[in-house]
Amino acid sequence: MAVPSSVLKVEEIQGRGRGIVASQPLKAGQIILTDSPILLYPVSPFSPHSSSFCDHCFKSLQHQSSIVSCPSCHQYRFCNSICLSKALGSSHSTWVCQSLSQLQTNSVLVQQPLERQLQARFLIAAYNLAVTAPSNFQILLSLQGSHDNDDAAQFLHSVISSLFSGSYARNELFSLQLTSSLLAKDKLNAFGLMHPFSENDENRSVRAYGIYPYASFFNHDCLPNACRFDYVDVNPPYHADGLNNTDFVIRMIHDVPQGREICLSYFPVNENYSSRQKRLLEDYGFACNCDRCNVESNWSDNESVEGNVEEDDGQEVMVMDDDEEEEQNENMEPSDNDNNDFPHAYFFLKYMCDRTNCWGTLAPLPPQGDALSNVMECNVCGKLKRDDDDVNIDDKRQDGVAMED
Repeated sequence: MAVPSSVLKVEEIQGRGRGIVASQPLKAGQIILTDSPILLYPVSPFSPHSSSFCDHCFKSLQHQSSIVSCPSCHQYRFCNSICLSKALGSSHSTWVCQSLSQLQTNSVLVQQPLERQLQARFLIAAYNLAVTAPSNFQILLSLQGSHDNDDAAQFLHSVISSLFSGSYARNELFSLQLTSSLLAKDKLNAFGLMHPFSENDENRSVRAYGIYPYASFFNHDCLPNACRFDYVDVNPPYHADGLNNTDFVIRMIHDVPQGREICLSYFPVNENYSSRQKRLLEDYGFACNCDRCNVESNWSDNESVEGNVEEDDGQEVMVMDDDEEEEQNENMEPSDNDNNDFPHAYFFLKYMCDRTNCWGTLAPLPPQGDALSNVMECNVCGKLKRDDDDVNIDDKRQDGVAMED
């Protein structure tokens, strides 16, 4: 499956599998991919009344005045009649509605851990996709992840089998092998849509999971050169025709040359070495040996990125011109002389948001023609600040100063 972008190409990368590579030089802030989900499902799978989000577009319902409920089950809520109409023909079809109602009373399933319930909810969405959007279902099948008929797959397959009865015959593809394969694809390719950011919430949680087929091609790096933006509840701070609220926008953090692999970080970049390795191994099945991990593997457990950056904060920060900054971006490599030093502090000083409990990544706004933007946007809290004078634009706007690119 080719990536729908003229500036990217998919290649097999030694030791990393399939990845995305720049087919031409890319600029900081450049939008390299916009991707729409082929499937979304909530994190509150069988407790619809506990959800504070639309069950189709997943916008917050907190300030919505036109909330409507499913006319059949009267349990699942939508932000307006448009979302309800779309859902009834896709994500909340008659079969999905009846299946969710049936599983809410399945005493065996509701006693299972949340992870198992989420897997059941994903399988309902996936098998529904096979009927409502067969071409998207084929895209789902093409993603990485092979079957492993473990106990979880066998249990969930029996649960889903009970949902096919009467006029809802089983899809001819339905099998234990397919169920197992779908679960593997969900594990390796699902992205989380997060709750709205709050400085008072140290542990920001997920509101929904989605399969974004092209974004799933990006490999992980603990010092990424691109990052993902989503605007579920807000409009982007730039003109974006045709962007749906659940779409992902992938933007470059800094310049990269042609031929360089483009990587995202699968979680906030502030996590320490041991927690990153644990998450990657448990959630994605691999150990990371990126440049940053090779350096931090030699640190003691009580050393941290923040500690190294704070030490640098007490020193004078050198102001770079454009050529020097480009060279710095190109050469964020470990030092051969002293691997106990952290060579990537520049990344955290320049590209990590300093807002309380945020830990997001900063990337410039998209260029306007050939003019690069000096405004940085955080991909978590949405804060805007000027790159050249380190003044928060959000603060300036409160003082009545207009934003200029």
